[in-house]
Amino acid sequence: MTRKYIDCREFPSETNCTVALSADSDSELLEAAVQHAVSVHQHADSPELRAQLKTLFHEGTPPVEAPRA
Repeated sequence: MTRKYIDCREFPSETNCTVALSADSDSELLEAAVQHAVSVHQHADSPELRAQLKTLFHEGTPPVEAPRA
């Protein structure tokens, strides 16, 4: 099983979010990412949001330094 992550630092936001989430399974990562998107970024939990978040998953672990824009 390959660890996966999603990194808010890759995308500009009003809050300049620096959260990166990682998990050992897609389902666990998706649930954490949806909770973050809804509670912090005020997105609505929808099938479209979930599909979009899945496309942003990377294999491995998030880098310590913020990704370059």
